[in-house]
Amino acid sequence: MPHAESGHFRQRLGLFDLTMIGFGSIFGSGWLFAAAHVADMAGPASILSWLIGGVAVLLIGLVYCELGAALPLAGSVVRYPEQAHGSTAAFLTGAMTTIAFSSLISIEIVAARQYADAWTGGLTRNASGDPTLAGWLVQFAVMVALYAINRRGISSFALVNNIVTIFKFLVPTLVIVLLLAHLRMSNFSMHGFAPHGFQGVETAISAGGVIFAYLGLTPILSVAGEVRKPQRTIPIALIASVTLSMLVYLLLQTAFIGALPSSLLTTGWNGISTRMALPFHDIAVQLGLSFLAILVVTDAILSPTGTGNIYMSSTARVIYAWSRSGTFFPVFQKVDTNRGVPDKALMLTFGLALFWTLPFPSWQALIGVVSSALMLSYAMAPPSAAALRHSQPELLRPFRTPCFEILSPLAFAIASLIVLWTGWHTLSWLMPALLVLTAIFMAATWRVLPPDDWKQNIRCSLWMPVYFLGLLILSWLGPFEGMAQLSHVSDDIVTIIFALLIHHWAAVCGLRTVPAAMPLPVRG
Repeated sequence: MPHAESGHFRQRLGLFDLTMIGFGSIFGSGWLFAAAHVADMAGPASILSWLIGGVAVLLIGLVYCELGAALPLAGSVVRYPEQAHGSTAAFLTGAMTTIAFSSLISIEIVAARQYADAWTGGLTRNASGDPTLAGWLVQFAVMVALYAINRRGISSFALVNNIVTIFKFLVPTLVIVLLLAHLRMSNFSMHGFAPHGFQGVETAISAGGVIFAYLGLTPILSVAGEVRKPQRTIPIALIASVTLSMLVYLLLQTAFIGALPSSLLTTGWNGISTRMALPFHDIAVQLGLSFLAILVVTDAILSPTGTGNIYMSSTARVIYAWSRSGTFFPVFQKVDTNRGVPDKALMLTFGLALFWTLPFPSWQALIGVVSSALMLSYAMAPPSAAALRHSQPELLRPFRTPCFEILSPLAFAIASLIVLWTGWHTLSWLMPALLVLTAIFMAATWRVLPPDDWKQNIRCSLWMPVYFLGLLILSWLGPFEGMAQLSHVSDDIVTIIFALLIHHWAAVCGLRTVPAAMPLPVRG
């Protein structure tokens, strides 16, 4: 059933387009850098990191399938919390997602520039990867080009993305085939399969780049208002893109570990990322596969740029949805009816992405923050779906998540664990920042909302600041850069129990009425 918002956008995207958006957003710069980082942290057990991370994202993806099919809205990652828990939930999710998405654009463009420097030189000025003036101008020019592509409309965007994503798939496939031909089984046991134990596997998931590499579900949902037959197309595209990406990542990590020259492993896995700064390029050179090294560099420039293009489109629609929720400036909900593009939101996206290209102290630290912020926004999906099932059972759900009563709280618990594994260094300022934003928004709405509406808003969203505060305390007590008052196992167990309690709370405190401005498709 078409939604009221569909008139603003052009419904031009089919199943292939949407799957390419999903695979293209997941498969960005992650595969280029993460293989060496996770091997450094977990050794051969890094394969488990990719498997666990993929399963976690797939579980959340199944919940998103239900939400996406029931509520095919533009920028819908913000709209689900709004529909389920009100304006505070929408505001916080919009803030987290906008910051994370807009910074992802620049992270991907920076990654492309770093790889281009290996080919051309003169674009990077130091070992930290900071750009020269020429390098920054190249980044700026690429962002202008992405802005122009997106401003032309969703059809032009999809055409460019499909072409780039097909190439992005072919090159890693060739890398897998050729590196597996040089497989050394002894590499998997030379220093033990898991030299740093399971804690190394967990650290690799959160801080090593695994979750950062997998976080590409929501761009599919951001363009949900522009999809043909969304009730069928969105679930299939979500599941297909995550499953395909997980398979490719697992094979890439296996090929990387198995094809490493034994001479690089004489002192163990520690420091492998510093010895292999451009992992698949460097390993191809060492194996004498110069043509493969050239293809990797070519893909390394094109692949992150393509992902940046997807997030340019997605961020604009998230900002549009944030504005539609009534918790951000209303000017950004305007859509050009001729091209079906939220122009003002796209301009703000470009400005934010440009801001993130400024010389920050550590891009690796930024990736950790972005991963945590994105996983937090992903974590909002299970409570939102559970609350909508409880408060709006009449909502038409073309796709119903199987074993929802088990999978939804499980997905929320896994997402909470991944956020916790990011470590105290990141969460010690991310969580307080979210708590401050919550307090500011609640104080601001107290002045403008009727008393009954304000009380309902507090009742429906109070679980969120409690959740943030709980994760902050558990991180401080835990072994991941915290005080280590809780052991590795006990910290995980307590976090799981805490997450299950929060999920139940969130499920039973959803909005009891549907906002009049947002008619929902219902049965009959």
